[in-house]
Amino acid sequence: METWIKLSALLCIFGFLKEIRPSDPFIFEYLAGEWRNITREEVLRDVLPISTYSQLAQLIIVFLITDLSRYKPLIIVLGISGTVVWALLLWTTSMTGLTIAMIFHGTFTSTEVAYYTYIYAKVSTDYYQQVTSHTRAALLGGKALSGILAQILISFSLMDFRELNYITFGAIIAAMLWTILLPSVQKSIYFHHTENNQEESTSTLDIKKAFSIMGKHFIDSYSDKYVLRWSIWWVLATAGYLQVQMYIQALWHELGNYEPGYNGLVMTALTIFGVVSALFAGILKFNWRLVGNLILVLWNLFAGGLVLGGAVTDSLASSYICYVIFGGLYQFMITVGSAEIAKQISKDSHGLVFGFNMFLALIIQTLLTLIVVTGNFGIRLEVKMQYWIYGIYFIAIGMLYIILGLGSWFISKKDLKKTYS
Repeated sequence: METWIKLSALLCIFGFLKEIRPSDPFIFEYLAGEWRNITREEVLRDVLPISTYSQLAQLIIVFLITDLSRYKPLIIVLGISGTVVWALLLWTTSMTGLTIAMIFHGTFTSTEVAYYTYIYAKVSTDYYQQVTSHTRAALLGGKALSGILAQILISFSLMDFRELNYITFGAIIAAMLWTILLPSVQKSIYFHHTENNQEESTSTLDIKKAFSIMGKHFIDSYSDKYVLRWSIWWVLATAGYLQVQMYIQALWHELGNYEPGYNGLVMTALTIFGVVSALFAGILKFNWRLVGNLILVLWNLFAGGLVLGGAVTDSLASSYICYVIFGGLYQFMITVGSAEIAKQISKDSHGLVFGFNMFLALIIQTLLTLIVVTGNFGIRLEVKMQYWIYGIYFIAIGMLYIILGLGSWFISKKDLKKTYS
């Protein structure tokens, strides 16, 4: 068996194990349930936002440390932080314990960048497409299994919301132990590179050179107007999607009259629809330079309508349907957007560009949280009203791209007149 296949298999198993989290579809029900003396309102406004703040605070640092430490140590940290999170969720009941758990959850999510970039430092560019598809399939397979398992266990009263966390805890421990088998990385893009087949030492000169290379990659990438336009949409749409995803269980909790619904089944449906949408995006042949702006406008207007539809309805089933369609279409467009950005930048810039875009998305998500959810810097809305704001947010993005499209049209028309005058 070839080395890259073995490496891909090792990463796929790790990714599959870390995504076996049947507690996720019902995490809001658990946190607001009988096991803690914490109200639904406290979970919504005081607990869940901590994870967003923590991830934002750690992401850029983690990105730099990932390259500097050669990936594997951060993947081990990912496993350890996940173990800490679910240990605290299972065996603490205080708000302090829950706060610490959410801080470590930020570590858990931010260090996933090491998992996503590790493979590209270990295999030849000839196998990028294969290993990317393998690892993505493993992640989605774990998510789909988690949703189905959670729904069966809850629907047939085989486990309660707390007991689902034992399965998650066991899978995370297995994933953490599995990281030991991952081979170390000898070189990286910025801080550890090779010249004349000799590995350079880590020195002050190397660090200066690393930041110099980063600066060049950054300027080269974002000076391309096409990359910049897609990146702006990528940032705004991802921020909105993460916000919708973060608090959707609170909305369902209210629509379902505080009874357990079919969250696990919905999460599985979303995963499957997301896979199909992403695959369809990969084979669809469009001239995105020509029609991309129009598609972005239509997508954002429709996405905003779906989010609003999920908020105004009193039917839990209708809200489920709106969310699945919204999530599947997001996976379609984010696949297109990522591909269009990736085509225009050098392969060495992928981690930097998408890492920076994610950082900006988290900043916007944090602002939405502070303004809409907690009320620290704005309004403090009930959960249904929050989704009105998120729907309007996506519609506003669509309006932005109408303005950008008209601006580009006027500029091109003016340039055309100058050419023939």
